Amino acid sequence: MNTRNLSTVTTDLITSYGNSARNIINAYRVGNERVIGFMDQRWENALAKSGKQLSAEVRGNALSAQKKLSAYYVKSLGFTTNSADTVVGKVVELAGKGVRQVAANASRFEKSTGVTALHKLAVTVVPAAEAVGKLAGKIEQQTGRLASKVAGTKASATVVAARRVSPLKKARARKAA
Repeated sequence: MNTRNLSTVTTDLITSYGNSARNIINAYRVGNERVIGFMDQRWENALAKSGKQLSAEVRGNALSAQKKLSAYYVKSLGFTTNSADTVVGKVVELAGKGVRQVAANASRFEKSTGVTALHKLAVTVVPAAEAVGKLAGKIEQQTGRLASKVAGTKASATVVAARRVSPLKKARARKAA
């Protein structure tokens, strides 16, 4: 018999969606880094092909300008993706806390009123929530594969693995629900 409660399943689902979002953020970061590397390479090739048509000073200035633009782009890319990663982490954390608080309040409500309708509803909904959790797990795997594929062989994306819940957290969640 499955003893998982709705708050645990919901928290796992939120974590899985957070991991998927992080995988997409990492794929975006690595993909854009590869694009800027390609652009730098193309720029350098174009300057090399222009050869004698441009003076050494003009070639040097063009190469310097491209490097500065690339550096600004990479810096802003790192800033935005790190910020997005931080926001996702905070949203997952707050949503998990919210789920635990709702579960605790529902439990207190049922104890004080004697009405067990919320518990019965939660038990009824768990199989559907687990099915959605399995789907979210597949989405998480696919986003991990996407991040790895975008990273290719030269770059390395940080693929977020599913976080395992400690036995202590599981016990707290069961107690809260």
